[in-house]
Amino acid sequence: MPRHIITVLALVCASRARAQVREIDGPPRPVAPEVITRAASGQATVRAIKLTSPLILDGRLDEEVYTREKPFGGLIQVTPSYMELMSERSDVWITYDDANIYVTCKCWDSAPPSEWIANELRRDTNGLRQNDHFGVMFDTYYDRRSGFAFYTNPLGARADYSVVDEGGSNTDWNPVWTSATGRFDGGWIVEMAIPLKSIRYRAGNDQVWGVQLRRSVRRKNEWGYLTPVPQSLAGPQALNRISAAGTLVGLDLPESGKNLELKPYAVSRVTTDRLRTPVISNYVGSDIRGDAKYGITPNLTADFTYNTDFAQVEIDEQQVNLTRFSLFFPEKRDFFLEGRGIFDFARGGLGAIAPSNTSDLPYLFYTRRIGLNAGRVIPIDVGTRLTGKVGQYAVGLMNIQTGNEAVSLTRPTNFTVARVKRDVFKRSAIGVMATNRSLTAADSGSNQAYGVDGVFSFFDNVTTAAYWARTTTTGRSGDDQSYQARYDYNADRYGARGEFLAVGKNFNPEVGFVRRTDFKRSFGELRFSPRQTSLPSVRKFTYSGNGELFVNSAGHVESRTWTAHAGTELVNSDVFSIDAVREYELLVRPFTPAGSPVAIAPGGYGFDQIGASYTLGGQRRVSGTIAAQGGEYYNGHITSVSFGLATSSFTSAGRISILPQLSMEPTVSLTKFDLPGGSFTARLFRTRADYGFSPLMFASALIQYNSADGAVSSNLRFRWEYRPGSELFLVYTDERDATDDRFVTATTVRGVKNRAFVVKVNRLLRF
Repeated sequence: MPRHIITVLALVCASRARAQVREIDGPPRPVAPEVITRAASGQATVRAIKLTSPLILDGRLDEEVYTREKPFGGLIQVTPSYMELMSERSDVWITYDDANIYVTCKCWDSAPPSEWIANELRRDTNGLRQNDHFGVMFDTYYDRRSGFAFYTNPLGARADYSVVDEGGSNTDWNPVWTSATGRFDGGWIVEMAIPLKSIRYRAGNDQVWGVQLRRSVRRKNEWGYLTPVPQSLAGPQALNRISAAGTLVGLDLPESGKNLELKPYAVSRVTTDRLRTPVISNYVGSDIRGDAKYGITPNLTADFTYNTDFAQVEIDEQQVNLTRFSLFFPEKRDFFLEGRGIFDFARGGLGAIAPSNTSDLPYLFYTRRIGLNAGRVIPIDVGTRLTGKVGQYAVGLMNIQTGNEAVSLTRPTNFTVARVKRDVFKRSAIGVMATNRSLTAADSGSNQAYGVDGVFSFFDNVTTAAYWARTTTTGRSGDDQSYQARYDYNADRYGARGEFLAVGKNFNPEVGFVRRTDFKRSFGELRFSPRQTSLPSVRKFTYSGNGELFVNSAGHVESRTWTAHAGTELVNSDVFSIDAVREYELLVRPFTPAGSPVAIAPGGYGFDQIGASYTLGGQRRVSGTIAAQGGEYYNGHITSVSFGLATSSFTSAGRISILPQLSMEPTVSLTKFDLPGGSFTARLFRTRADYGFSPLMFASALIQYNSADGAVSSNLRFRWEYRPGSELFLVYTDERDATDDRFVTATTVRGVKNRAFVVKVNRLLRF
């Protein structure tokens, strides 16, 4: 990125930071020796305590500060008894010095340790949220929109993530921080030390941050927070409602210095690839590569990557695809994950509308278009990214240059993305985005996309949003726009959603993702979710109904779906649900379901299905969703059963906790199709096993088979953080052909298709 652009952004950011007056959004500052003040509404302002010497993290409260300074507590339930104090006491201290900010909690618990829910040791696993745990969210810019979260359980397992504009959690953000836990007669203790270099903040005396605390007592399914959050956000997601957080004052923070991080790494691998020509067999190679991060200002960060390698990243999880459209796979590569919320266009953030509100909503920017093509890894030669805040503006700039890849016939390509969003009002934002791909996927010219979006949250439960976007592609013209308007009312008892989405036939964001084109989609939904007091075992019923209509540019109805849902959430967190669906699909060309030996002929098809599921609460040693579905499918019938297949917000992945260190996540899906041309069964088997040697060392294995692809794949990984931010990875990956003999062709590669063993070691250097 040109030096003059960086300099201008830095000067603008610095001038805005100096001009901004930090007013407290909450009750007045506590006056020493008090450390907290509360308003009648439950809002809180906390005074941070400055230390003269660092805390020793050992899970014991034997430092003098713990007797000299008062703790605070009074965490407020969001569930099961909304707005009541938590049933278990929490004593909290927030302290800091010139290097770290510390959060300490003495978590009282009336039950013996044998009744605590603590069975996760691996870092960042989703299961950690289903344990007894304590966590903190810091809004370091006090913009009431974005923040950094850290939490741990009685075993000392760690999890962290970042949030932009109250959107989805970026759980692959992995900063350097430490924690220690201990036990006392009556509960457990956690001490966290978060280096100031690991987060972005404003330097200077008397800084003001936002702060939210969360504690979970899972055997009671009890969730408590420092300040009240909307009841409709019950559970872990409420931590992301940063606008509802408390205020942290009394922070005299040092300048962040150069804030330069270098992360060189060495990679060595043995590779076999039978899909290439000529075939590679047990090829040995090694390389030296590296990443760098530089804090241009406390608010603005530049990242650089050279000759990038993602060997440590877990392979994709196989999915069951019953539609005629492409599947969407989530991003897992760390370079593309930090600050990704800034690059979100027309989805998520600042309200109740979930990022996955419709799978047909296009992505203007989809990071997996970079460095991946036709199932192959494309080398990334060099890349740079600039992300952060410039006053009320969120800025994201990215430029990536990729190289050649022989099997997929991919040529060198340059990708550029620019994103700017401006905060407006208290919880609203407007933004623009532009992307450029120097060479299209068809190798026939270039592609550009640009658009404007806005999300407006004027009330706690009401959000409206809209966007307009357009693309230009060599060889395509006309009907190249997309736009949407949506409304969401998401109170605890009632809910309503309405959406209108249009995608033109030639709308083609080649640095993005489009599931289908040439349609106008109308969607509406009503929900009623009464909470129960008369039935002691039931927490809440949920009844909803929605309708969805797709019409193409010729005026023909392509898809129509009516769905009725009834669900019951029990006090123990189990959920039972029934869904009835009536669909209509117009096929303009033959459609072959994945793994099917027969095709479905063009025509209009109406069919009905019904499904039922039972989800075991995540705090159980065995959890996950058992589901069954049956009914008509185009001109035939479908019957499916599954365990652990997360297909919607009402279902969850399977998990078996064997030991505190060992867990398994099995997934089984069997789908039988009876069509006029024949019958077949699509099978998906997957299991992930994790063993945590310590919070800093784990081994995992992911084994999966998908009959639709005729492949068995395995991914074995060992990760050891041998010093803060520095890691050793050992990774073995292979893919084997398991195609049914009926579908073998002359190009089928039987046996091992590709295989690799990789050793990767990196070292974090901070200046």
